[in-house]
Amino acid sequence: MSFVGRLRSKNLHTWLPGYGRYLAHRAVEEIQTQVRIRTGADRADGPRHLLFAMCDHYEPLWGKASIEQGNQRVQTWEQGYPTLADPFRDADGKKPQHSFFFPGEEYTPQFLDALARLARAGYGEVEFHLHHDGDTAETLREVIVGHLARIAQHGHFSRDSDGRVRYAFIHGNWCLANARKDGRWCGVNEEIPLLWETGCYVDMTFPSAPDESQPNIVNQVYWPTGNLARRRGYEHGTRARVGSRMSDRILLIQGPIALARRPGKMAVRIESSAIDDSDPPSPARLRTWVNQQIHVEGRPEWVFVKLHTHGAPEPNAAVLLGEHGRLLHQTLTTRYNDGQRWILHYVTAREMYNIAMAAIDGRSGDPNQYRDYERPPPPVLD
Repeated sequence: MSFVGRLRSKNLHTWLPGYGRYLAHRAVEEIQTQVRIRTGADRADGPRHLLFAMCDHYEPLWGKASIEQGNQRVQTWEQGYPTLADPFRDADGKKPQHSFFFPGEEYTPQFLDALARLARAGYGEVEFHLHHDGDTAETLREVIVGHLARIAQHGHFSRDSDGRVRYAFIHGNWCLANARKDGRWCGVNEEIPLLWETGCYVDMTFPSAPDESQPNIVNQVYWPTGNLARRRGYEHGTRARVGSRMSDRILLIQGPIALARRPGKMAVRIESSAIDDSDPPSPARLRTWVNQQIHVEGRPEWVFVKLHTHGAPEPNAAVLLGEHGRLLHQTLTTRYNDGQRWILHYVTAREMYNIAMAAIDGRSGDPNQYRDYERPPPPVLD
């Protein structure tokens, strides 16, 4: 296969130009920061705050599992996650937080009840995940509204003051806004405004490399712009920045993506912040995630690290709940929570959004005080 062919097989052509722009923008930001420090307009001291969110495409029935197997997978998490999380605390005394993006099409009452028990015990929150195919805007709206209503019966999702459900979203098969060329796994070009209309406030689907859905915008918190009803409406956007809020669309918060060396090798890999049994977390990967310095422009001291996983299947659960998971949190709570260089904050997807919005509105200081800044906790936490 030719070099160009290898690039295309990994869909590098869809995002490498954006990665180059990101690296150039980051270099300029670092130069500007050093200039401000030297001229006294900024301070060199003070720790940075690491906002860490684990976003799980949580699919108990993955692989056409039976209800019995699904029950066992959920039980593994209900029993195993407290064992993993209890020894660790962030700077605010919070346990590691897990955001369970639950697929509407897998609705099973006992699954949602078990996740509600985990939420009430302080281990995380439930958000919305959806796999769909061949929809129109009309059919998709009906599907989303129905799924939200069923899941909300278990106390999940934030609510407006009038009781309207508000939710964070991850698209199944990565195909937000009809991303694939063949039209599979979505069908609705205008999905982004439709999500907003049904109560979505943030999308956390990306990164998705090497999938073809990967956008050319990388390592950003951003607002989609232009014609949001077009296919792949997430491809155009403007960086979220202090003092510039948009109140008529969803925010997109991306996880880290990078080209990184494989440990002990010269080979380069695509680092797309996914955790599974073939690619467990490690201190080296964590360093790469943090080094992408994802932030709201104008608030670089608040660094966002959003990871994704498919935690329900047994091999991945073993990684996340076992020794690899313990090592991840041990590294986070030591190397990134010394109080001098770093202060660690475990956050849910909702809290990460709230802190991003606080930054956009010009808030500063300790981000812990903004966990509930705009979207309140779900009723299950009342």
